[in-house]
Amino acid sequence: MAGTGTGAETGAGAWDGPQRRAWLRHYYSQRQKRLMTLLIARRRRTSCYFYPRAWPSVRSADWWERVVLKEFGPQDWLEKFRMSKETFFYICNQLRPGLAPHSAHFHPTLPLEKRVAVALWHLATNVEYQTLSPLFGVGPSTVQTCVREVSYAVVLLLKPVYLRLPNEKELENMVRIFRTRWGFPHCIGALDSLHIPIHPPLRLSADYCNGQGWHSILTQATVDGLGQFWDVSTAFPGSMENSAVLESSSLWVLAKEGRLCPNPPKHFMGKAQKYVLLGDATYPLQDWILKPYQEDENLTQRQLQFNYRLKRAHSVIENAFLRLKARWQILLKCDDCSLELLPTLVLACCILHNVCEAHDNPFNEEWLEGTEPTELPKPCQPAPAAMEDGRAEQVRELMCQYFESCGEG
Repeated sequence: MAGTGTGAETGAGAWDGPQRRAWLRHYYSQRQKRLMTLLIARRRRTSCYFYPRAWPSVRSADWWERVVLKEFGPQDWLEKFRMSKETFFYICNQLRPGLAPHSAHFHPTLPLEKRVAVALWHLATNVEYQTLSPLFGVGPSTVQTCVREVSYAVVLLLKPVYLRLPNEKELENMVRIFRTRWGFPHCIGALDSLHIPIHPPLRLSADYCNGQGWHSILTQATVDGLGQFWDVSTAFPGSMENSAVLESSSLWVLAKEGRLCPNPPKHFMGKAQKYVLLGDATYPLQDWILKPYQEDENLTQRQLQFNYRLKRAHSVIENAFLRLKARWQILLKCDDCSLELLPTLVLACCILHNVCEAHDNPFNEEWLEGTEPTELPKPCQPAPAAMEDGRAEQVRELMCQYFESCGEG
């Protein structure tokens, strides 16, 4: 998981060059360590306090207990919390160790289930704190605290289960799913990035302005063949290119250390070959990252077929991003969130996405409306040629041979 920004001294246009990329890798590694320390410290010392106060509507004070818990039907739970009632209480039980009240504190705390409900409602709908607070009979600052503490607890307690590096047996199963579901062999994931619109701090405005001229943080993610995330690095400034983010991420380190495939590698087409990830033109061609051939009139039929197969399989992460943003619409524009909290919030949404998918919670296609605003086109900067690995061309050729032997389009 990446850190939340850079200092003003980094400048807006200094994201390329080997020294710069090495500095970024060190910087975000240190930010990750500090963030995990902060997560553990918050778990030990914080809780969400509720100070009773008079509200103009008595109904709002007990609306959670009288209406949600007693009268909400399955569709109501799905629309407001993006999950079933059973999944909601499963999450509450999993978060209990990190959100349980401390007896040493004098003031009473909100019930754990209510705190989780407040946070999920905000993440799902992106309703402002001031609008959401009367509904649950709490103040806007309490809503903010619930969102922060529940997000931290989700990352701390659910990430080790729902968003982690697969083991060797799980990698083999991922290869099987990509082959059977998407028709692409020897593949363990699809790689892509997501730009999340933000209001940047004034002194860092240029750093967060992406190639399309709007401000964002950049999230790099990898999904399996079922569209569930297994690697996420987030909160990079929007001005960074995908290739620079990749080199600054833990995924790059894992690949270079050989931890994304068995040792020795499995055989493919008669040769020992690492498992591959599928990317687009913004990523460098590596012996473990494949991307399409550059489209021109000189492509052979085999190369055209390879491009078709890769793009079809790569669509799994495009669909995953759409479902992620549709389910957790806080990611459509993070207005009420500080840069400090953003990495945790994005990670929490990815983890909750995996929980809902793993528990087969229904997805409402109507949520997709408005998730791709046309006024915010996605930046697309090709990877620099210097990052290309010449040996990777042999891997693409092997894939072309495989698809030709299959005789399928």
